[in-house]
Amino acid sequence: MYERLDFSKIKTYSVNNRKNLVTIDSMALPDADKADKWSCDDFDQLINYVVRARKNSKPVILSMGAHVIKNGLSRYLIEMIRKGYITHISSNGAGSIHDFELAYNGGTSEDAPSAIEDGSFGMWEETGRWMNEALKKGYEKGLGYGESLAVYIDGNKKIFPYRDDCVLYQAYLNDVPATYHIALGTDIIHQHPAVDFAVIGAASGIDFHIFCSSVTRLDGGVFLNLGSAVIGPEVFLKALSIARNLGYPVYDITTANFDLFELGDYRTGFDHKDPRYYYRPGKNIVNRPVSKGGRGWHFCVDHKDSIPSLYKKLSGRLSEVEIHE
Repeated sequence: MYERLDFSKIKTYSVNNRKNLVTIDSMALPDADKADKWSCDDFDQLINYVVRARKNSKPVILSMGAHVIKNGLSRYLIEMIRKGYITHISSNGAGSIHDFELAYNGGTSEDAPSAIEDGSFGMWEETGRWMNEALKKGYEKGLGYGESLAVYIDGNKKIFPYRDDCVLYQAYLNDVPATYHIALGTDIIHQHPAVDFAVIGAASGIDFHIFCSSVTRLDGGVFLNLGSAVIGPEVFLKALSIARNLGYPVYDITTANFDLFELGDYRTGFDHKDPRYYYRPGKNIVNRPVSKGGRGWHFCVDHKDSIPSLYKKLSGRLSEVEIHE
């Protein structure tokens, strides 16, 4: 048996003494933002398919990396959840952590370059203690990762004064699944002495089952990926394969990837010698899932432009439409 490092002596620090690079005060206000941020012909076509999906009670799944939260766009996501534009939201572990920290602390995102120098990076007592406790308690009740965190927040409202701006909590209140797909060893709560990797893996496994269930209903629906370069594309492709393997006819699907990575003529495919070939969203979201039907797009655009535009255009098209589930 190989030697294992003991985490019990890891030093943690209170988040109260931390400088946060992202705060509640810097969050964008959807109703105050009246300007068109960004658009193009392909984006307008995508909007048509999102509108079609929701009018026909088909899913719109939004997958995202953590920078959507860090860019102060939580309130846009929450409004789209409340209005029924998004039927499922998914992210990675970092997405859950920044969302959770904002809910209790009103701030998130430390200065990693300086903190890594002395080993203090990510060693936040409240975040690690409470999130690991929430996951353990939730899993004991048979809950997945996202729902465990939401139920913990709901049961401890006094220590989460900013929960109204928490995406996973607001998704829970609106009966929209928020699932988190974890790579062990990638998140700061995995550094905490209270970590239980068996619980984290099992809870995230439940979320994968929930995610797969949403994907089985995706025929006629839309899958949007915002800035997740690895976890989102890989989880989606596996879930899609499972759905089709079980006989669900998930072929008329619309997919779109939003990132700052320029793909060029992405529909023609790339040679193995081209670095763009190895960009997972291009293969796993834009092209492969729609090889038997549907359509896929890639948009090179900042989240601060794409998400407000998505919200505004959908509000203009769906505000007077009753969405039936």
